[in-house]
Amino acid sequence: MPRFTPEFLDELKSRLRPSDVIGRHVKLQKRGNAWWGLSPFKPEKTPSFSVDDRRGTYHCFSTQNHGDIITFLIETQGLSFPEAVERLATDAGLALPVESPAEAARAEKAKGLAEACAAAAKFYQAMLHRADGRQAMDYLRGREITDAQIENFSIGFAPSSRNALKDYLLNKGFTDDVLVDAGLIIKPDDGGASYDRFRGRIMFPILGARDRVIAFGGRALDPNARAKYLNSPETPLFHKGAVLYNFTDARSAAASDKQPLIVCEGYMDVIALWGAGIKRAVAPLGTALTEDQLGMLWRACDEPVLCFDGDSAGVNAAHRSIDRALALLKPGASLNFAFLPEGQDPDDLIRAEGAAAMKAVLEKARPLVDVLWAREISAQPLDTPERRAKLRAHLRELVKSIADKDVRRAYGAELSQRLDAQFSPARRDALSGGYAQSERPQASANPFRRGPAGRQGFRYAAPARPTPGLKRPSQWVREASLILAAVNHPALIERLESAFLELEIADPGLKALLSEVLSAISADPALDSPALKSHLSQTGAAGSLERVVNDSQLSKHKFLRPDAEIDEVEQGFTNALAHHLFESTLKQEVARSASQIFTEGDDAWKAAAAAREEIVNSSKREDENPEEDSPKRFDDALERMRRTVDKKFSR
Repeated sequence: MPRFTPEFLDELKSRLRPSDVIGRHVKLQKRGNAWWGLSPFKPEKTPSFSVDDRRGTYHCFSTQNHGDIITFLIETQGLSFPEAVERLATDAGLALPVESPAEAARAEKAKGLAEACAAAAKFYQAMLHRADGRQAMDYLRGREITDAQIENFSIGFAPSSRNALKDYLLNKGFTDDVLVDAGLIIKPDDGGASYDRFRGRIMFPILGARDRVIAFGGRALDPNARAKYLNSPETPLFHKGAVLYNFTDARSAAASDKQPLIVCEGYMDVIALWGAGIKRAVAPLGTALTEDQLGMLWRACDEPVLCFDGDSAGVNAAHRSIDRALALLKPGASLNFAFLPEGQDPDDLIRAEGAAAMKAVLEKARPLVDVLWAREISAQPLDTPERRAKLRAHLRELVKSIADKDVRRAYGAELSQRLDAQFSPARRDALSGGYAQSERPQASANPFRRGPAGRQGFRYAAPARPTPGLKRPSQWVREASLILAAVNHPALIERLESAFLELEIADPGLKALLSEVLSAISADPALDSPALKSHLSQTGAAGSLERVVNDSQLSKHKFLRPDAEIDEVEQGFTNALAHHLFESTLKQEVARSASQIFTEGDDAWKAAAAAREEIVNSSKREDENPEEDSPKRFDDALERMRRTVDKKFSR
């Protein structure tokens, strides 16, 4: 039978969230900071069973059963202790310890390293209060660190002597090898005498599972020191990417306060916040947040607050955290960001303006999606279609990196809506080449200006011919056909991505349906038509989807049928898009241009009216002759408008 050490069990429980484990057996709902469900120990109609992820425990108020995830499996699934541990270790991806002399020796060695670290912590604490530690104490007083903070965080001092700690611990019976393995002393490769790793530094013990000292951080007093902060090296006890400073106490404080954890940049920030009454702060150990540290934070609370300086270095640190966290986001699990005034850290702000100022900063914390959006739209100018297209493509790649399907879809929809809101009012009309009112060209720049040889210049692309035998489609049918092509053939979006992203839809229901389609495909490019329809049927656009799929007029188009070949679908969509653009935008643009081409001044409105009248008459003639060549029909329509305007103004 494998021997499960306290260290192994602590590691196992730290990797699993109780609500996830217990939620497989009990239907849980989030209420406040806890999860609630019906008791698994007795029949009941009102939930009395509570699971607290922050404390790592469950409690049944009707039966008084209480315990952790191991106890839960033993009590509800009838497993033995080893069986429960083995099942949870499999879920956590944690290898079971092997019962062997080597494993027993490793456990014994770890115990010796922990004892050496505990003894070193006591030595450093004693040194702070002696004559050698006077400079360190003066520094702490200058930073307004109180005796309560010194005691709570076990702050100490490492003397400048090369052998002070080494001699002390050797006299306590520890060997050179143990002290080297614990990271407390350094043994040169050239075989010279070993010496203390930390010298002339204020010392901060780093605690691991069960509040054992496993490492140290040291702050240099000498301003010319090569490293201002120095941490213990990686040891059998200490892996800096899997530890957060002050995590155990902060987790308890967060649970008590019913507030999220706060992640700061360093030890002094955590200590300053504690002194201001904010005792739920932690700090990574000189590195950006790792996947293991994010897992620790999310097991303790859903949305920890990352607190950074407001300068460029702080903002860059926030951005690195976003890049690390994005792929790991889960439903309900994210990050918020609080930015301090530029040039200040929490300690500076609290000393200058008090705890209230710090709390105000935390209350203004921004969600991850806001900080991500701000970063992306400020990364480069977005004043051209190509640059905006590049932004869209980059955001899609970021969304695709999110592993969880539900979060990926939610981010796709959110960022798509933000893009529309940011750029729709200012961009040109659809794909037609039309202009927003503020950027409409003057008559002198009109590409259809008459000259000695008649009309010259730019020509619009000709619209596709309507299918023979079909009535001229309404605007709704035109728009619906474009969306149905994507619904029945999602692969079309990848082929014609820019066309779909720039597509302007007037009908509100169809516009919402298109947004849902693009969000779903952005989140999961492998979706086929049945899966896409199933997803859409669960959204607010379900009604529009049903109408589009069942419309009798749309079903007459071969390219819209689910069994159509993708090349046929692409050709049909391209024709339908050209026809839609001609009907919805190009005619209006021609009429506007006509009023500028043929007249100026007070009579411009008359020319516009005449041009509009000719557009209407032209549409009627097109209905009567649907087979007439489209380019010729377009040219003839413009020429008739010119003659109509000339005739009206020559009277």
